[in-house]
Amino acid sequence: MKSFKEIISKANNKIAGIAAAPGIIIGKSYLFAKEKIEISKSPIDDIEEALKNFEEALALSKKELNKIFNIAREKMDEIRAAIFEAHLMILDDEFLLSSIRKRIKEEKVQPEYIVATEISKYQQIMVQSSEYYMKERAQDIEDIKNRIIRNLQKKRWQSKIEKDVIVISESLTPADTLLFTKHETKGFVTDHGGLTSHAAIISRSFNIPAVVGTHNATQIIKDGELVIVDGFHGYVFYNPTEEQINFYSEKQKKLIELQKGLEEFKDKDAITTDGKKINVEANVDVTGEIDLVISAGASGIGLYRSEQLLDEIGGFPSEDEQALIYSKLASRVYPLICTIRAFDVGGDKFKFQDYKEPNPFLGLRGIRFLLDNQNLFKEQIRAVLRASVHKNIKFMIPMVSTLDELWETKKIIEECKKELRKDKIHFDSKMKIGIMVEVPSTAVMSKDFASEVDFFSIGTNDLIQYLMAVDRGNDLVADLYQEFSPVVLRTIHYIVQGAKEFDTPVSLCGEMAADTLAIPILVGLGLDSISMSPATILYAKRIINSFSYKKAKAMAEECLQMKTEKEIQQRILKFFEENNISRTRNII
Repeated sequence: MKSFKEIISKANNKIAGIAAAPGIIIGKSYLFAKEKIEISKSPIDDIEEALKNFEEALALSKKELNKIFNIAREKMDEIRAAIFEAHLMILDDEFLLSSIRKRIKEEKVQPEYIVATEISKYQQIMVQSSEYYMKERAQDIEDIKNRIIRNLQKKRWQSKIEKDVIVISESLTPADTLLFTKHETKGFVTDHGGLTSHAAIISRSFNIPAVVGTHNATQIIKDGELVIVDGFHGYVFYNPTEEQINFYSEKQKKLIELQKGLEEFKDKDAITTDGKKINVEANVDVTGEIDLVISAGASGIGLYRSEQLLDEIGGFPSEDEQALIYSKLASRVYPLICTIRAFDVGGDKFKFQDYKEPNPFLGLRGIRFLLDNQNLFKEQIRAVLRASVHKNIKFMIPMVSTLDELWETKKIIEECKKELRKDKIHFDSKMKIGIMVEVPSTAVMSKDFASEVDFFSIGTNDLIQYLMAVDRGNDLVADLYQEFSPVVLRTIHYIVQGAKEFDTPVSLCGEMAADTLAIPILVGLGLDSISMSPATILYAKRIINSFSYKKAKAMAEECLQMKTEKEIQQRILKFFEENNISRTRNII
C-alpha cells in the first residue's frame, strides 16, 4: 500500500483545512445551508403589540435553547454543555433586552430590525477583538440573533436532515452541530472556524471526525458526492479515486482494530512489562486541544507551541495576554506539567519579517530571532514566569545551536526574574529551563549542553532534516527523509548518553514519536518521555505496555550496529512480531 505522503502529494482533489476532530470517514456529502433571513425595517402602528411579539419570541427562543441545553447535558460533560448555558445567559442579559425594548418604543420599527442591529453590536465587538477565541464566539451570537428573529417572524427552518451523511457547511453553530449528532452524522466539514470553535469542541466530544477552516469546501463539493474526511491531518477528498478509497478504507479497518480496548489505557501509566515507566505526553497547538489531552490520559504537555498564538491573534500578544493564556493552560492540566516552547518563528512557521530570506530554514528563526528581538522575548519570559506560580510550567528554547545563545538566554531570564521580584510579582523561582535539540551542532555538543539545562527535548522533524540535508517538504527528495536512518538513531543515542552523564531527562517531541513503529526503539534508546499528537497517546500507551524494556534495549543495540534504514525497519518489524504487537504504522 502507498504511503500517506504519496497519496497526498499526487492528489489534485484534496481540500486542506484544520484537523478539528480526529478520525477517518468515507461517506456521502450533505450541503447544509440555512434559509437566509429577510429583515424588515417597516414602521409599526401598535407598539404594545410589537413588544408582546418580542417577549413571545424571546420566551420561545429560551425554550428551544433550554431543550438543546438539556440534550447537551445528557450527551456531553458539564463543561462542554455549559456552551448552551452561556447562550441562555445572553437571553437574560437585562442591559441588552432593555435596550431592545427602548428602541422599539422610540424608533417604532419592526422588532426584528432592532434585534438584528442591537445584537450585531455584540458581534462586532467580538469580531474586532484581538483574541481569536472571542472571534469564534461571534458565530455563536449569530445563532441567538437568528433564533429570536425567526421566532418573531413565526417561521420554522425548512430543512430535512438525512442520516449517515458528512455535513458540508459554511459554518456550524453549536445548536446545529448538536442537532446533527442526533441524526447520526458521520463527519463535519466547514469553510470557517478553528480548533476553538464550539462546533469543533462538540465534534471532539462525540468523536465525529471534523475538518474546519477549509475556506471553500462548500464551493467545491457537490451535494451527494462521495467524500473522505481525514480528521487527523485536516484533509478532505472529494470524488475520491479508487486508490484513495482503498487507502483510507484500510486505515479505517486498522483504526477500528486498534481502538478495541484502548479506553482501558486512559487511566493507566505507560509501563513496560518489566517496570520501566515512560511519560507519554501531548503536543498542543492551541488551548482548544486541552480537552483532547485530558481525555487521552496524557502524562502532561510535552510541547506547547506558543507561536500558534501569533496565527490566532494575527500578531504578537502582549505580556498580560500571554500571562492569562499560559495561566489558564497550566490550571487546566494541573498538577501535570506543561512545557511551553518560546516563540519558534521563521523557517516554515509564522512569517514575521517584511523581507524574504534566501534560505529561511537556515536563517533568522527560533532563538536567533528572539535574541534579535529581546523586548519581545522578555515579554514572553515574564508572562511564562507569571503563569508558573503553581510550579507546573517548564520553559523550552527552540533552535539552539551554540552555548553562547543558551548563556545569553539564561542571562535574560535572570533579568526578568529580578524585574518581577522588584514588582513583587510571584513566580516559580526554580522553573525548569530546557532546550530543543534539533540542530546537529547541539547534538554533537549534547554533553556540554546537558550540564547547563534542566531537560532536553529532541525535535526530530528538524534534526532529521539537517542531518540528512533534505527539505522534508520537497517531494523530489522525500525518500531521503529517513527517521530510521542509522545516522538518526545513532544521533538520538548519542544525545541520550550525553544527557545521562548529568542526569538530564530527555524527551522526544517530533513526528517520529507519533509513528507507532518507532515507539519500541525510542524506548530502547533510553528516552524518558515521548510527546505526540493527543490522538496517538492511547495507541502509544498500549504498545509500551506490550513489551519489556530489556528486550527493546537489546533490539535498539542491534539496530545501532546496522548500516541501512531497510535493515533497521526489518528488525523493528520483527520485534513487533516477536512481542505480538500490532504492526500498524502511522495510523494517523
